[in-house]
Amino acid sequence: MANIYLGVNMEFVRHGDEHGGGYKPFEWGVEKAAELGYEFVEPMVHWGRELLSEAGYFHSVSMLDDPYRVRRACEKAGIRLSALSSHTPLCKPEISTEYLKQAIRFAAECGAPVVTTDEGPKPCWTTEDEDFTLMRYVLKEAAAVAEPRGIVIGLEPHQQYSTTPEGLARIVGLVDSPAIGVNFDTGNSYLGGCDPYEWLEGIKDRLVHLHAKDISIGQSDSERGRVTGTPVGCACGEGVIDWARVIEICRTCPRDIVFSVECGTVGEAKRSIEHLRNLLRQ
Repeated sequence: MANIYLGVNMEFVRHGDEHGGGYKPFEWGVEKAAELGYEFVEPMVHWGRELLSEAGYFHSVSMLDDPYRVRRACEKAGIRLSALSSHTPLCKPEISTEYLKQAIRFAAECGAPVVTTDEGPKPCWTTEDEDFTLMRYVLKEAAAVAEPRGIVIGLEPHQQYSTTPEGLARIVGLVDSPAIGVNFDTGNSYLGGCDPYEWLEGIKDRLVHLHAKDISIGQSDSERGRVTGTPVGCACGEGVIDWARVIEICRTCPRDIVFSVECGTVGEAKRSIEHLRNLLRQ
């Protein structure tokens, strides 16, 4: 039986209204996640340098920074890394090839076992067949970097092709590599109009990470079947997702799984861990 651990995506510190006004930097978010009781965090990484993160107003970390900055922050807080949020448009290889390869190298050095990504917005002029050729090129290049480092690429249901079981399976199957797996997103799969539990059951052997995203009833009523995903959801237990059922399925996975909560505020992160902990105790 697989173990399930609780982590949080760093998006939970993006909004500053609940913690003294103003946005908070990466290190603050790591400390807050540990304070709330999470065992893992999933930071976001970006290319280059930009004002918000350099000034401490944003949680993302530049991959031009020292990967040991991330490692040291987690060691200081007594928390581990579940993954790096490395979303990049796989259909645009001029962006994604080098970005994803750099994210993999950064993950290996800072200690994150998974990098999460999706196919991203497609070019407006390419055909579907061309997009899959472009994605295969990027994933082939990325897998060659990931395999010797023991890093896994977690492909997520999020955009135009991946929000159906058939579409995600086609992307995952583009490259035959142990470095390619699935980062399942409960909220995105639900909003896309599919049954998230049947889908999760079908991919559990390839599951390497899970975005624990709940969807409010209001968002479900207004967006289900009309969107391909959403950045964050509501607190786990306050929406439409049956978390006991998700846990039951993930217990039968061949590897341990981190539930990386994707919510928008510190308060939602607190309520999420309380709800999921209670279910795990049962």
